Amino acid sequence: MESNRDEALKCLAIAQKHRNAGNFPSARRFCQKSLSLFSTAEALKLLDVIDSEASSESVSSSASSSSAAGSSSGSAPFTSSAEAHPSASGTRQRHTGLGADSSKADKKTGGSSAGESSGTQKKREYTPEHAAVVKRVRSCKVTEYYEILEVKKDCEEVEIKKAYRKLALALHPDKNGAPGADEAFKLVSKAFQVLSDPQKRAAYDQHGSDPEDRFGGIFEGELSPEDLFNMFFGGGMGGAAFGGQPMFTATFGPGGFRTTRVRTNVRPERQETQSRSIFVQLLPLFLLFAFSLLNALPTLFGSTSTPDPRFAFVPSPRYNVERYTGGLGVKYHVNSAEFSGHPIAAELARNENKPGPELRRFEGTVERAYTQDLYAKCQRGLDVKQRKKELETGMFGFGTDWEKVRKIDEEVVESCEQLRNMGLLK
Repeated sequence: MESNRDEALKCLAIAQKHRNAGNFPSARRFCQKSLSLFSTAEALKLLDVIDSEASSESVSSSASSSSAAGSSSGSAPFTSSAEAHPSASGTRQRHTGLGADSSKADKKTGGSSAGESSGTQKKREYTPEHAAVVKRVRSCKVTEYYEILEVKKDCEEVEIKKAYRKLALALHPDKNGAPGADEAFKLVSKAFQVLSDPQKRAAYDQHGSDPEDRFGGIFEGELSPEDLFNMFFGGGMGGAAFGGQPMFTATFGPGGFRTTRVRTNVRPERQETQSRSIFVQLLPLFLLFAFSLLNALPTLFGSTSTPDPRFAFVPSPRYNVERYTGGLGVKYHVNSAEFSGHPIAAELARNENKPGPELRRFEGTVERAYTQDLYAKCQRGLDVKQRKKELETGMFGFGTDWEKVRKIDEEVVESCEQLRNMGLLK
């Protein structure tokens, strides 16, 4: 995950210090921790260097101990360099890809020396289970992120993290030497980066493609036609229909214009009540749209030359200054150095820390990103509840435990509650 990159680089620096000091086990441990946080080419290269230097040191120490044993009366048992290596006990169980070929080569050469044999065995080790995991992951399309991690589309974030941890350990280049393991590890890491980020996951669920390639700024601009249409007619609010009639949702994405027909079952006696409440339910969305339009007015006749400051909703060493928007009171975080040097900070200084048009426009972008993420989570939560109800009631409702159905209806979807508390959802 991109937010772990800074911590991964810190671990990599610590690993380098331990390596320089000759403490190879500690260097290996911190290097592996860096890779588990965020895989980089530098960490993979350093891990290979550490393994190589540790092996060289083990060979030297073994030779020294062997010489000492020959000259002393009480000789200690000989220990090979492979046994001295920290991962030697595990490597004996692994398939090296050499096997019978190595023994045949020994017979042809009349038995080569141990030094020559250890110098030629450069192939990375793996087990049949490792090869099977690599084959399964690489058989997936590069953007089938749920299939790559073997999780369901409506799964919770904790399941995504659990699946990633399992696959990352199985595919890590230091543990899995099967052909294609590096590529499979990158696919798993990419899937986790997208699905563990709420904004990217929502974009991926909507468009089915890599949000970083095609929709890198989807949460930083104004409301798109698709977002606006779905917010008004139910596409982003649980599929509310008008009077029980078929409802159409539209997609204006790069793939062209698409429509989807959805029919909902609404009892006739409730149609009149729902029609009266439609305007009340949509009123907060009208207000949000009007607020966004007002924020966009200063930029209609000109564009800012400086891009908006980057922000995040979770604090980190990079985003270390906490702020709240002036509209909905959304908490967000910015980089202190970047924000203090931005024209928005200069505007605040001129206005004696009172918000000006540039700050209001920027915080409007922050609020849209936050609320769109909440709408996506609310949608998924309502879908989960609906599926649970359908499983409980069955096709005709015979033998249904209606008390369980009532409890399912009463389950709270946290993201929907947040929208209601902000006045954006009835």
